[in-house]
Amino acid sequence: MNSSQLPHPHTLDTLAALSQETDYDPDSMSVDHARAFIRRCMEPMCSVERVHLRDALGRVLAENIVSAIAVLGFDNAAMDGYALRFADMVRGQETRLQRIGVSFAGHPFSGEVGAGQCLRIFTGAMMPRGADTVVMQERTREEKGVAILAPDAVTHEGQNRRFAGEDIAPGVTVFTRGQRLRAPELGMLASLGIAEVPVYRKLRVAFFSTGDELVSFDATPAAGQIYDSNRYALYGMLQQLGVEPMDMGIVPDQPEALEAALTAAAAHAEVVITSGGVSVGEADFIKAMLERLGKVLFWKIAMKPGRPLAYGMIGNAHFFGLPGNPVSAMAVFYQFVREALLVLQGQAPVMPLPTFRAALTTPVKKAPGRTEFQRGVCEMKDGQSVVTPIPTQGSNILSSMSRANCFIVLPMDSGNQPAGTVVEVQPFDGLMG
Repeated sequence: MNSSQLPHPHTLDTLAALSQETDYDPDSMSVDHARAFIRRCMEPMCSVERVHLRDALGRVLAENIVSAIAVLGFDNAAMDGYALRFADMVRGQETRLQRIGVSFAGHPFSGEVGAGQCLRIFTGAMMPRGADTVVMQERTREEKGVAILAPDAVTHEGQNRRFAGEDIAPGVTVFTRGQRLRAPELGMLASLGIAEVPVYRKLRVAFFSTGDELVSFDATPAAGQIYDSNRYALYGMLQQLGVEPMDMGIVPDQPEALEAALTAAAAHAEVVITSGGVSVGEADFIKAMLERLGKVLFWKIAMKPGRPLAYGMIGNAHFFGLPGNPVSAMAVFYQFVREALLVLQGQAPVMPLPTFRAALTTPVKKAPGRTEFQRGVCEMKDGQSVVTPIPTQGSNILSSMSRANCFIVLPMDSGNQPAGTVVEVQPFDGLMG
């Protein structure tokens, strides 16, 4: 990596400083504290490249975009009708004006509209010299080259007329650095005549699963083995964030293999994500490995699902160690990793995941002392938002994520919630595609 791709120079110092704060608890950090701690270590870390608009969807602008032209570029008609001088309108009765020509979109009238004259005009066509107002065709009729306008067909000068620069004036900052480009932004850039834009290079994110019990779907599981689902869920989540995913496969529970994989991942990517191997167990080598290879801030979050989470640095790469259970891995990704990746890509501002309130249709069980993200189905009933928890909430039940359309967010200090309780809901729509 070159210097433009390195993390913020104070990241390691920040990690060290955070570990000395009075509310630092690596064994049970609250969700809010963990988010804040991670956020303080994040700075954009990608170099800049120029891409064509067709390749810019979802990319993050690296520079402000200033308009060199006006949009609209000329005054034009907002609808089909007749262009005229408002001063020629006769109040309270029909107005009769001589039609002197026609103006089509892309084929303007070259003459000038004088007193007592009008011009047939179509939507988007350039306003002719002399005319200041357009009367919609539904308020007119024409007889032998004379346009007859209904009484009070327009009420003020400039009606049904679009003005040059009405959308964007020259010299205006249209988009700012850190803005993610969507389809509307691509259209606006095209309207300014801009074919290429400066964007941050895609963030490289290396990821792999750990565990001797895992096999890829191109192999047949032996006794005690299961197919690896986390890598494919991770790949999908990373793709939606516009990063460059680097799938490093499955790494067995062997210290040498894990160290080699972590070292290789950190050498080629700005972010390394693993799933599995971060909880306490005799086969969980990643924790000890990281303490030797880099700096780790914390290991456990007071949340369910997803208590085990490691965050730190391996060399110049940010590291996130996700739990192995599939629901836990996805919950941790959306609550912590998503925001971090957006910041590292240069997006600003990064907004928290939206929530709204809905009433529980059935009671939920919860122990105080941790934030819970239960899966649920939210819908409208009788004009009210209601949410029904998925019956099976186990962290290994991946189908609970597929069947649900939201997280039910239950605060750390809350306990069991009866039916009818109004709770915070975090919708999946727009989050998971």
